[in-house]
Amino acid sequence: MTMLRLKDDMQKDELAPIQQPASGAMTPMEMLSRALERNADIGVLEKLMDLQERWQAGQARKAFDAAIASAKAEIKPVKKTTRVFYHSKDKDKGPTDYHHETMADIAREVDPVLAKYGLSYRFRTKQAEGNVCVTTILSHRDGHCEETMLMAAPDSSGGKNGIQAIGSAITYLQRYGVKAALGLAAAPDDDGRKADAPRTISEQQVDELIALADDTNADKVKICKWLKVDSIADIAAADFQKAKNALQQRRQQSVE
Repeated sequence: MTMLRLKDDMQKDELAPIQQPASGAMTPMEMLSRALERNADIGVLEKLMDLQERWQAGQARKAFDAAIASAKAEIKPVKKTTRVFYHSKDKDKGPTDYHHETMADIAREVDPVLAKYGLSYRFRTKQAEGNVCVTTILSHRDGHCEETMLMAAPDSSGGKNGIQAIGSAITYLQRYGVKAALGLAAAPDDDGRKADAPRTISEQQVDELIALADDTNADKVKICKWLKVDSIADIAAADFQKAKNALQQRRQQSVE
């Protein structure tokens, strides 16, 4: 008799555990536990299990968003510490010269902050139709994760071989994947440079000195050693005229 009455009660109100007043709201797990105690049928249990999964996913998403907001408030702009300089094989083009942040620069800045708020990232890499694809997966300890996929052709600039070109593209996409996933900004390496460090020559001045050196068959390595720099682009602005005068004098002597 008791079982029949319980069955009738469940038929009248199968989801009674869900219909709790707002003041006494229960979690889906509590509802599921109560339904099990009342010997609810499988249909009710499946609905409550689905509700529990969606509730957990929603809670994980909220925790993820809160962690991202907290982390971004503490992450500082990543410094561009690495300089890339090389001459193009095309003589009509000037040299490539720019600064960028490395993956190590990014990790050094963001990893401790992400760990503090239960966040981490990893990569999934593949090749498709000649392109390199890198997916950055940003995860939170509560289970929610989001993916950012970037694709690019292998980077063959600077005379890289095939393997180097693929590796360079992967590294590039990893850097930009993390930056895109976190909405990071990059900044020049102002902290890494002393206030009184000499300003280097401009791109136009680099081109001018290289043209003079080529015109006079001057050894660029010797020029750099003379001025105690690693490359023409590293010549201090204050030494530009000295280098130019020396090359012009060399050209004049060759004419005479």
